[in-house]
Amino acid sequence: MSDNVVRLEVADGVGTIRLDRPPMNALDAAMQDGLLAAAAEATSRRDVRAVVVYGGEKVFAAGADIKEMAGWSYTDMVDRSAALQAAFTAVARIPKPTIAAVTGYALGGGCELTLACDLRFAAADAKLGQPEILLGLIPGAGGTQRLARLVGPSRAKDLIYTGRMVGASEALSIGLVDRVVPADADVYAAAVEWAARFASGPAYALRAAKEAIDRGLSADLDTGLEIERHLFAGLFATEDRTTGMRSFIENGPGKAAFEGR
Repeated sequence: MSDNVVRLEVADGVGTIRLDRPPMNALDAAMQDGLLAAAAEATSRRDVRAVVVYGGEKVFAAGADIKEMAGWSYTDMVDRSAALQAAFTAVARIPKPTIAAVTGYALGGGCELTLACDLRFAAADAKLGQPEILLGLIPGAGGTQRLARLVGPSRAKDLIYTGRMVGASEALSIGLVDRVVPADADVYAAAVEWAARFASGPAYALRAAKEAIDRGLSADLDTGLEIERHLFAGLFATEDRTTGMRSFIENGPGKAAFEGR
């Protein structure tokens, strides 16, 4: 998988998409292709029930590979930009719970990759931002769209217009991250702990919940409600729905042993 600069590691139902291109995990074309492949593998594997995206103990990803991009022409970028967005969209469309474990820097494409996940846990000393404007550019891997949907248009414009970095505490206050982990703790372990709760969860119900939320956000309320209705009704064809209701009646809530079917 792109010479292992991106790889999927699986343990106990949790898949880790591991970025491994020292020193800064610059997201060059090979990394982007690796993300696409890793997302496809995580999507297709039944033994992967939730996914953590992780760049290592020192850095998540400090952005695109500027040296690689500097020599590209307009037509080069027209050809490559579709692949760039496709890699991040593939992560966003993994039909399972996903979480980014953020250490060090998550800037530019690195920040956009965290936005493609359902949740973001950050170390207390992490820095996030969209500094593309400082290069005379704008975010090109979903930043203008996913960031605005997550933190609101005004805050997104502030971050994108200025290109400034924000620390973990500010990121938490504006909703850019969901939990801050002490700098001397293990943010990856915290993310895996969150993901592990879904290793024996109702896989198709989780998939339906994610699809309903994500598709509904891009539609009007009536359309969103119709999406929800169809997905809700469809779950009555799953074994997990039968198991969950039977367990509730016989044993009370929260005790069902789901099979992911």
